[in-house]
Amino acid sequence: MGHVVHEPKDGAHMIIAATGHRPNKLGGYGDDVRKRLRTVARNYLGLSLASEVVSGMALGWDWAFAEAAIQLGIPFVAAVPFYGQQDAWPPAYQAHYAKLLKRARRVHNVTGDCGYTPRAMHDRNEWMVDYSHRVCALWDGSKYGGTASCLRYARHMGRPIDNVWQDFAR
Repeated sequence: MGHVVHEPKDGAHMIIAATGHRPNKLGGYGDDVRKRLRTVARNYLGLSLASEVVSGMALGWDWAFAEAAIQLGIPFVAAVPFYGQQDAWPPAYQAHYAKLLKRARRVHNVTGDCGYTPRAMHDRNEWMVDYSHRVCALWDGSKYGGTASCLRYARHMGRPIDNVWQDFAR
C-alpha cells in the first residue's frame, strides 16, 4: 500500500502490532478464553520493550492485546478497518469496544465508510504492519485467513514476527 515505515532509532521507540485469531478458533467466547488471551498478551508485552502497540480491534487476540497494553500502561493505536466494525456484534461487545476505543492513544480508521469487505480487513492489516516495527501473532499455523495473510505481508515487509501460539495452547 506504500505506507510510511517508522524505523526504531537506537531502540528508543518500538511499535508492536498484533494479529491473531478470533474467539471461534481459540476455544470460544467465554471468560476463561479471554483471561488466557490477556495473560499471554500481558506476559509478551511485559518483556517486549514496546513503547506503543497496535490493535486491529477485532474480537479475540486483538482485544486481548489492547487490554494488556492498557493494564501495562503502554499506549495503543486502535487500527479500525472501517466505521461500524462493531455493528454486527452483541450489545455487550459493542459497549466494550467503545470503552477500548476511548482508552486508545488514537483511533486510525483505515478505509472510512466502506463497510465490511475482505479488502478493508486486508488494508487494515497492511497498515498495521507498515506502521509497526514488529508483529506479535497468535497463529495456529493455518495457511488461510486474515492472520495468515497478515503474516505473509509482514514477512514480505521484513518485519520480525513473534508467534505466541505455544504460550496460549499450553
